[in-house]
Amino acid sequence: MADPVNPSVRLFLALWPPPDAGAALQAHAAAWDWSTTARRTRGERLHVTLHFLGNVATSKLPALQAGLSVPWEGCELSLDRPTVWPGGIAVLEASEVPQPLAQLHGALRERLVALEVPVESRRYRPHVTVARKAFGSRPPAGFEPLPWRAGPAYDLVQSLPGGRGYETLQRYG
Repeated sequence: MADPVNPSVRLFLALWPPPDAGAALQAHAAAWDWSTTARRTRGERLHVTLHFLGNVATSKLPALQAGLSVPWEGCELSLDRPTVWPGGIAVLEASEVPQPLAQLHGALRERLVALEVPVESRRYRPHVTVARKAFGSRPPAGFEPLPWRAGPAYDLVQSLPGGRGYETLQRYG
């Protein structure tokens, strides 16, 4: 939970992989040709971000926890594009956003705006970050798309200070 000394928390909304997809993500990450600077994402931290909220006042937590419940049945997600983004972020992304996921993203955006939480204006690109500082790293050849049955649960998550990991504050679905 929030630290009473710290008036804000760093938050995001996330989809966590089921065990089979989590294992496949870890196997995928192990198959990359990593540069010496690459910092791989630990297996328990692999997720798809629905919305990155950034630093949010702890006083807003109760309203966020209560106001972000959106009915959602889940969907099939295909992570089919391994690449390194500008900034050296190695990802496995979906080349297409399934309609149910796009609808969830849009509904959550509306809720966040109503709760006066700033949202990103960039196009939504579902992805899993497999490493940072991965300049010069190369994805595996002959990559097979990774299927993921996403949802119906999603979480409001806090990034713990000092890179200590994540804590789920609220589960929906």
